Amino acid sequence: MAKEITYSISQLAKHFDITPRAIRFYEDRKLLSPERHNSHRIYKEGDLVRLKLILRGKRLGFSLEEIRKTMELYDTEPNEKTQLLFVLDTISIHRQELETRQQDIRETLNEMKTVSNRIKKKLKELD
Repeated sequence: MAKEITYSISQLAKHFDITPRAIRFYEDRKLLSPERHNSHRIYKEGDLVRLKLILRGKRLGFSLEEIRKTMELYDTEPNEKTQLLFVLDTISIHRQELETRQQDIRETLNEMKTVSNRIKKKLKELD
């Protein structure tokens, strides 16, 4: 029988280029729950997959609560449909928020350009 691969907190941190403190933070938020041997955390392949999902969710702008809900659906649903629909809806919401912010940034940049041009024109008039 093949021995199950395990990881230390430092190995996981190095693998994902994050700090051990970040991993402990996700544990505190009940997103990860490694086994313990004395005072050492022992992470299994499932923990590695969960951490990968946490980090992907963060990159997509998901809150920790949205990540938790996604994982709970993954853990409790016999098929993936509910989880996939939830992720799709959440992505849609975050995408709309980003597009709105992007438009706001464009408008602000245009306004800055207009004000800057007015100031430059006024400065030339004063010379």
